[in-house]
Amino acid sequence: MAPAVYTAPMQATDAPTRERAHMALAPDFGGMELLTADYWAHSFAPHVHDTFVVALIERGAERFRCGGAEWVAPAGSLVLINPGEVHSGERGCAEGWSYRAFYPAPAVLAALLAEIDDGSPVVPGFAQALVTDPALFDLLRGLHARLHDAADPLLREGLWTAAFGALLRRHGQTRARPPQGDASAAVAKAQALLRERCAEALSLRDLADAVGLSPWHLNRAFRQKVGLPPHAWRNQWRLAQAKQRLRAGLAPAVVAAELGFADQAHFSRHFKRAFGVSPGRYPASR
Repeated sequence: MAPAVYTAPMQATDAPTRERAHMALAPDFGGMELLTADYWAHSFAPHVHDTFVVALIERGAERFRCGGAEWVAPAGSLVLINPGEVHSGERGCAEGWSYRAFYPAPAVLAALLAEIDDGSPVVPGFAQALVTDPALFDLLRGLHARLHDAADPLLREGLWTAAFGALLRRHGQTRARPPQGDASAAVAKAQALLRERCAEALSLRDLADAVGLSPWHLNRAFRQKVGLPPHAWRNQWRLAQAKQRLRAGLAPAVVAAELGFADQAHFSRHFKRAFGVSPGRYPASR
């Protein structure tokens, strides 16, 4: 008998009542999350996942930003996001969009890729954020539906291998796993780079190239050593620096610009979320 699939409803904030989202977990695939959603007005702020995102647009269109580019994914297309890649999401047409999504852990895809490549130590990834592949779309949609029911595990695993094997072969980007060396030194170097270039929009790839690790390995090492992924650590460091500069009498707008926040409003939201007061009121709140 196939392992149970645990499900839970999700609420879309500030959305019409017809919007809905449903999350399920597939324990026999590393606890992989499975999302089914219908959105008309909801939007996702820039964020990251520590898993891959493989999304199937079934209705309407989604507009999203990833890797410094903006994309519009129409019905029938696949959205492919690598772990640690900052991305956003919103409707790409008046009627919003419906989609299904898989969130497989890097280790799960790496294991499948190792099987395909006869055990070669490789790192999986996707070269393109948006692809059109009708046959693969149908394979993945069938798999998503089957993972929600109590199908024979042999069937589930067969569909998984066929669908994600095809995805990796057709649209994957693989390379030999790089030697890791001293992860502590790499993380320290990445932190120094984030401090020195705090006002720049550095990507995970920029950091990884600078310290000699793959993006996935840097993200993992950073979390293990620091307890946060690079983007979250950078935000915390920026906010700590902001407090010092506000105490020194700098205006919030100047602090926001110096530390790389998109604008003063963006800075104010993050600051108040972290410390409970706005930047303008902070000196008086000590």
